[in-house]
Amino acid sequence: MIYREVLQNGIRVVIEEIPSVRSVSLGIWVGAGSRDESPQNNGVTHFIEHMMFKGTEKLNARQIAELFDGIGGQVNAFTSKEYTCYYAKVLDEHFGLALETLGDMVLNSKFAEEELAKERRVVLEEIKMYEDAPDDLVHDMIAEVVFQKHPLGYNILGTEANLNAFVPQDLFSYMEEKYTTDNVVIAIAGNVKRDHAVALASKLFGHLQPSRISRQEEQAVFHAGKAIRNKKTEQAHIVLGAPGIAYDDPMIYPVILFNNVLGGSSSSRLFQEIREERGLAYSIYSYHTAYKDIGMFGLYVGTAPERAQHVLDLCEQVLGGIAQHGITADELNKAKEQVKGSLMLSLESTSSRMSRLGKNELLGRHISLDEMVDKIKNVTLEDVKTAAGAILGGKFAMSAVGPLDDLRAPGETK
Repeated sequence: MIYREVLQNGIRVVIEEIPSVRSVSLGIWVGAGSRDESPQNNGVTHFIEHMMFKGTEKLNARQIAELFDGIGGQVNAFTSKEYTCYYAKVLDEHFGLALETLGDMVLNSKFAEEELAKERRVVLEEIKMYEDAPDDLVHDMIAEVVFQKHPLGYNILGTEANLNAFVPQDLFSYMEEKYTTDNVVIAIAGNVKRDHAVALASKLFGHLQPSRISRQEEQAVFHAGKAIRNKKTEQAHIVLGAPGIAYDDPMIYPVILFNNVLGGSSSSRLFQEIREERGLAYSIYSYHTAYKDIGMFGLYVGTAPERAQHVLDLCEQVLGGIAQHGITADELNKAKEQVKGSLMLSLESTSSRMSRLGKNELLGRHISLDEMVDKIKNVTLEDVKTAAGAILGGKFAMSAVGPLDDLRAPGETK
């Protein structure tokens, strides 16, 4: 059972009691990500996430790390395009201490000047690390191509110029604007009693004054284009981008199944054709990323630079075959079983359950496993063909990193 409680100040608490385990996963979710930034403060959301671990009035950075290590727990955080999450996984007996400490970090971090200076260097090294990882860099590039100057195209890590300019007040001001009580979700899954969890959350967060986020989000639009970074690498790393759908679009389940058949598994058409049959790549896959108002369908491949155009042409043939003829009944049934299996297996992890709770609450709707399975079961061959046609029917965006001068994307004139 999933329990949902709204504190008087608007903070939402969602809990899934799982008495059969000995762990508890907990997360403080904030509906703020790089999408909420501007060119002037791009990177501030991620930088705040880093600074949350650098000390509060009660604990310094080392003491925070030692506290979780001392109870055999895990603590971390991440920033995405549309939300930020601070999370921990601990033994059930340490749940109270973990939530109290996470709450202290989110509510009372000092953002001391000396810690800010050190962490600025850490994030700058993180940016350099991504520059040295072309298979990551190429994904940032496709977002910039597809969304151009829209905030969804911003790099989550931000820019070196912005990072060097941030002062503590910039971080506090952003938090005051985005970390509002109606924009915070506390998600808990594991061996915990609902009443105890709600009471503790109320004690730790209930004193905050009610506040509401003010959003003026610009509608994102898909753009076809191309970006090639000529870089000395052993492989050419390529991403094709096509229009996707928003997370609450009714076609999301046909899209998930289409993705599974195209490149979402080791038996998928792309994997079998490019890697198994021809030996032209080690890594090739497709994926779909859904946002509030738009989505992007992506295809990644890493291959030898001299074979890059040949591999792209083969990918175009595979894409064209699905767009024209759809998929087979056997492929659809297999994809349904794979997706259902992934859902079921994820339920064995309290971390996965907690993440599902937090994201669903932020996105506006909790969908039961039974409901999801029913929706997957009801997808028809015609549904998948319609989804494939909508995604593959237009022009593609493309990004590439490697010793390349040019590449031709599918559908691009020779």
